[in-house]
Amino acid sequence: MTNEWPLWEVFIRGQHGQSHRHVGSLHAPDAEMAIKNARDVYTRRNEGVSIWVVKAADIVASAPGDKEALFEPSNAKVYRHPTFYDIPDEVGRM
Repeated sequence: MTNEWPLWEVFIRGQHGQSHRHVGSLHAPDAEMAIKNARDVYTRRNEGVSIWVVKAADIVASAPGDKEALFEPSNAKVYRHPTFYDIPDEVGRM
């Protein structure tokens, strides 16, 4: 058993309306402390309006080699692309 605190990935949203972006990682014993530490480390100049922390061990990602199997089937479904639909003129006049 290790005594090291878990690794947390930190995401900051710079302004309202923007997406959160990954800014780094840190170790903390729990989520509350991870948010406090993230605030201290990654938002020193008041550049953030929201902080997300996620245990690195809980992140699941696809492998780059799986790209074709994951994304190629959707390319064959043209009805999912917005160019497939005709947009009525009334929709654009709001």
